[in-house]
Amino acid sequence: MSDTFKPRDENEIVEAVAWAASGGKKLELIGQGSKRALGRAAQYDTTLDVSGLSGVVLYEPEELVFSAKAGTPIAEVEKVLAANRQEFAFEPMDLGPILGGKPGEGTLGGMLAVNFSGPRRIKAGASRDHTLGVKCVSGRGEIFKAGGRVVKNVTGYDLPKLMAGSFGTLAVMTEITLKVLPAAEDVESVLALGLSDARAVEAMALAMGSACDVSGAAHFPQAIAAKLPVKAVAGGNSSVMAFRLEGIAPSIAYRRGKLEAMLKSFGSLAVLKADESRTFWRAVRDAVPFSGKTANALWRLSVTPTSGAKIGGAIASATGAQMFFDWAGGLIWVEMPGENPHEQAVRSAINGEGHALLVRATPSVRASANVFGVLDEGLGKVIRGVKEGFDPKGVLNPGRMYAGL
Repeated sequence: MSDTFKPRDENEIVEAVAWAASGGKKLELIGQGSKRALGRAAQYDTTLDVSGLSGVVLYEPEELVFSAKAGTPIAEVEKVLAANRQEFAFEPMDLGPILGGKPGEGTLGGMLAVNFSGPRRIKAGASRDHTLGVKCVSGRGEIFKAGGRVVKNVTGYDLPKLMAGSFGTLAVMTEITLKVLPAAEDVESVLALGLSDARAVEAMALAMGSACDVSGAAHFPQAIAAKLPVKAVAGGNSSVMAFRLEGIAPSIAYRRGKLEAMLKSFGSLAVLKADESRTFWRAVRDAVPFSGKTANALWRLSVTPTSGAKIGGAIASATGAQMFFDWAGGLIWVEMPGENPHEQAVRSAINGEGHALLVRATPSVRASANVFGVLDEGLGKVIRGVKEGFDPKGVLNPGRMYAGL
């Protein structure tokens, strides 16, 4: 088999995996390669390119159900959904630009494999929460299905959630079924300017605990806010905290009034209308301010929202890093000033209060760093058991997440 094999159908994937398993070979799984630089750097014998498995299998807008082959580009899927005024509510992130690639090259399988979600995560949940069913080929070369094609399904074990965030280490996904939702008719964003990180986290906690139905809450320190591709904030001289309000216009106007009254003690306020709001939140989703210096190490931290400012401050003080906050302070994107990821400083700052993923680093750093963290004995035993069950010979993306797995 050549260095890269591009199967045309599911049966050829079965053949490729069976060949690897029988010959002790290691397979790297990719779609269009937009996330290839994410995860530990490891050595593989052959690349299995599943981008040939592309196309919509089933779409029933009235039932809010969508199925497609795993290699289908997300950009194509979003066009189909937009034509029916529907969307993936969890806002799948486009990782291409921050990893030094092109935008719009992610696939449906890669989206679920990393389980990254955008700003609406705080309201709508993650991609794993919207996945109804999957069809896969295990590391044994066996086809299996889990879940179904209806929103209310209790078919078997909830394996779709297990596939989410597995980074292709358990099975080759060939088909995915997801729940879709109607797209918001209108959107506006309320901005609060000039707040410190700690004050912004306080305001975001207040808003999230209100009845304003906020679907996005993010904070950008001044240096990062200036890099946002929105005229109202780009090149500005103050920090920007933003809240997104979605729905029909009368509802947004009412909730905006309530939110502005709640925030008046926090300083100067501004409003972004629909077009600028959509641009703003796409930039938040894709971590656009950190897409320039792709040689700099980049972390994605998931923490308790009220701890965000404290953890971010500790990292900045120890490393000189720049950062911004999403998920009301619960998601922190941290860019180091150079290639050094300062792993010890990052993990010491978190100190068991969350999870840190090294999203971007040089191959040499990725080969030696604990990209996903250090496994304790109990969790390590569980993960090894799951890997053994699905891929006993370690054929699929071995070493991508943890050394020796």
